[in-house]
Amino acid sequence: MSKFERSRAMQRRVHEVIPGGCHTYAKGDDQFPYLSPGFITRGKGSHVWDVDGNEYIEYGMGCRAVSLGHAFPPIVDAVRQELEYGSNFTRPAAVELECAEVLLHHIGNGDMCKFAKDGSTVTTTALKLARAYTGRDRVALCADQPFFAIHDWFIGTTGISAGIPQAIRDLSLVFRYNDPESLEFQFRKFPNQIAAVILEAAKYEDPQDDFLHRVQEICHRHGAIFILDEMITGFRWHSRGAQHLYDIEPDLSTFGKALANGFSASALIGKRELMRRCGIYHDEPRVFAMSTTHGAETHALRAVMATIDFYQNYPVVETLERQGQKLVDGIKAAAIHHGLENHVDVIGRPSCLVFTTRDADGEYSQAFRSLLMQELIKHGVLGPSLVISYSHDDDDVAKTIAAYDKAMEVYRNALENGVNHYLIGPVSQVVYQPFNSPGFSSAYTEVP
Repeated sequence: MSKFERSRAMQRRVHEVIPGGCHTYAKGDDQFPYLSPGFITRGKGSHVWDVDGNEYIEYGMGCRAVSLGHAFPPIVDAVRQELEYGSNFTRPAAVELECAEVLLHHIGNGDMCKFAKDGSTVTTTALKLARAYTGRDRVALCADQPFFAIHDWFIGTTGISAGIPQAIRDLSLVFRYNDPESLEFQFRKFPNQIAAVILEAAKYEDPQDDFLHRVQEICHRHGAIFILDEMITGFRWHSRGAQHLYDIEPDLSTFGKALANGFSASALIGKRELMRRCGIYHDEPRVFAMSTTHGAETHALRAVMATIDFYQNYPVVETLERQGQKLVDGIKAAAIHHGLENHVDVIGRPSCLVFTTRDADGEYSQAFRSLLMQELIKHGVLGPSLVISYSHDDDDVAKTIAAYDKAMEVYRNALENGVNHYLIGPVSQVVYQPFNSPGFSSAYTEVP
């Protein structure tokens, strides 16, 4: 079993200097079982090593930001070379124009783009542009998709709405995926008030009955802007975005995560009539959209271009789909072997999978999710999801399936004898909970 002495010491210290112990809630201690590595020191391809020297096959892949692999040589080499020339200047760097042209040509839909460092910035800017263009205040977002931005317009719709004025929360409306009538309802309820509709092209299921096209038609019929969030789907569903897979052209779209294989870069892409409002050469009221000191750091933009170049020359998405499907088949077979097909499942697109866990009553269970992650970690797999990369080879996949097979032995026993007999420490939690969970305040200072 892995040892976590250094991780424990660092975890006791980190919460004194960093609220939450990290800078992304999804990476927090409460998202993982107690028997987990606390800190990663390095990654290579599909593997990572923690501060205690334990090695894992990793499937979180930087919250889905790494599609090629950790420290992927073609990307690192391009970044290293660009860093020799400096990373930030008083005037725009030449690489900004070069990268914009490369990205726009690659994606195909859209006339102009702006770069930033994170997804929240570009999705919020898309809404600001839509509000400026339409003169309306309300926005509609898909309630079945878990994250759009750190900003109040989205977080106000979650269980963590403390600090967000009710007036702002009231401006955000929700609808359901694959349910166009739920969107029509909002437009009827708030006529001529909705500036934009934002959603991911897909999450765990494909659009049914031309859903995306119906959303687009509803938007345009009511004078609203149609925005596709491609933070996850971009470079995983298709190298040019899910919009190409589903043959839909949004008014605005946002990219990030795998755009630069984990380097900090995001992009807002859109039609000229909308995007030019961010600029200075027009006669309409200006929109102060994105003006970020680090938004166009040269090395990150070079990473974008190197990533696009690799996708254009190698079958990345095809590899993600093929290897992901092997995971699906192997894990489902293991579940059937252990009689757990009604308790452990793998869902989503093969290039972006998640697993689900159910208790003895068939209800979704966070406790059994914690137990399954705990047992996978014991067998060298670190995976809050099953997000695969181009670097996950057949050996990785085989070892992962074997780890699931071993973990399911414990899972089956826990169904019979109770999960608390096998899970060490508190149950991992969901991000959107209004209060901190009992038990985590002392979990890393007192060994259970």
